[in-house]
Amino acid sequence: MTPGARVAATIEVLDEIVSQAERPADLVANAYFRSRRYIGGGDRRAVSDRVWGILRRWGQLRWWLKRTGHPADGTTALPRGIVAADLMVVEGMALADVEAMFDGGRYRPDPLDDGERRALRQMEGHSLSHPEQPDWVRLNVQEWVAPHLQEAYGDAWGREIAALENPPPVDLRVNRLKATVAEAKAALAREGIDTEPMRFAPNGLRLKRRLSVVAGEAFQSGLVEIQDEGSQLVAGLVDAQPGMQIADYCAGAGGKTLAIAAGMNNKGRVVAMDVYESRLDRSAQRLRRAGAHNVERRALDGNNRKWLKRQAGAFDRVLVDAPCTGTGTWRRNPDGRWTLRPEDLAELVPKQAAILDAAARLVKPGGGLVYATCSVLPAENERQIEAFLERNPGFAAVPVTDVWRDAMGADPPPEIAGPYLRLSPLRHGTDGFFAATLVRKGDPLRQVEGPVHAEAAQEEVRGLRRPADGSARDDGEAA
Repeated sequence: MTPGARVAATIEVLDEIVSQAERPADLVANAYFRSRRYIGGGDRRAVSDRVWGILRRWGQLRWWLKRTGHPADGTTALPRGIVAADLMVVEGMALADVEAMFDGGRYRPDPLDDGERRALRQMEGHSLSHPEQPDWVRLNVQEWVAPHLQEAYGDAWGREIAALENPPPVDLRVNRLKATVAEAKAALAREGIDTEPMRFAPNGLRLKRRLSVVAGEAFQSGLVEIQDEGSQLVAGLVDAQPGMQIADYCAGAGGKTLAIAAGMNNKGRVVAMDVYESRLDRSAQRLRRAGAHNVERRALDGNNRKWLKRQAGAFDRVLVDAPCTGTGTWRRNPDGRWTLRPEDLAELVPKQAAILDAAARLVKPGGGLVYATCSVLPAENERQIEAFLERNPGFAAVPVTDVWRDAMGADPPPEIAGPYLRLSPLRHGTDGFFAATLVRKGDPLRQVEGPVHAEAAQEEVRGLRRPADGSARDDGEAA
């Protein structure tokens, strides 16, 4: 493809993403390329890299359009204007060079009109950042989200959010049902894939450069799974042991279910639950590939309501990987920065609480409840746990440092501290994750006024956009 044709394809992909904002951008982009098999691998990578880069700096580019009065701002032609602005203030092109790409030639964008030309001329010679940009623009987040991020990170919030600009690495979890870490590393090396150990996850390998592993023998034979290191650590906090009864309450496509099953060496029982049976169906192939035979799948629908009620107090561990805003996955899902709405957070918080209350009823006395999100917003994390403990005095929080020693078999590193697990790209090199471990005391769980039944709580999740762990995306599969 010519440079102009690549620019035109970039505009087309962004048009599709904007017009289908309810769908994750990676799925939209994949569909675009599947329908255009004639686009070669090199061109596909070049267009994809530009699209994802533009999504990461969308806020600043939009600011430039508004500042210069670009006619595309606020119209259906927005992606075209955004791409042109990116060529000017990011790639440093002269206006004449941009005009040469936007000349209406074969496979190239239509010519610039006078309004576009006037706006772009004002950008000439400037860089992406500008002294007049407020912090939330400079950091490419929506204005309403900024206070939540400041609450999460304090004075360091700018550095934390800036770390989301870096594309994520490709992380793998070694499936200990089939291989040791050394054996998996050697198998990948035979395929020309170089890896290094992870900082924290004992069964993790990180690719030294971004490559696809899914077609290789190591992946196809179940030696490794694609899973972000943070997701591996959350699954590790469950401290799954052979012979236990464990419930993965919001299992999605099963990324953490697989990690839990591997830790149990196929002994005991893991029940993967989700309101969407289609998600559980997608996990079936992964379970077979991994050789995980102690997992049963249960859709939380009307057919399983009686069964679910009979499971009260039956599980040693319950993992609640709650639907959330997915703010911790923005480095791999940058479109989430712009599709998240205030009403999404307002709807999610009470639904997370309902799910947490419902799942707690499955925990046996002395058993553990792990609540996790791939969000960095305190409203979904610390505030959620504080409210749960007020409603449920039969539970107590266990400091992450204590859980780490038991689950990981080693003292926690200095980067892991505090009452809860909080992971971020800046400090840990992972996606943003939160996890809290709670233990049920010996006394029966106090009934909350107006108790929320498990099936009702899960039903409430239907219809919410779930950019994280209800699909496989948060486990790093979009990497």
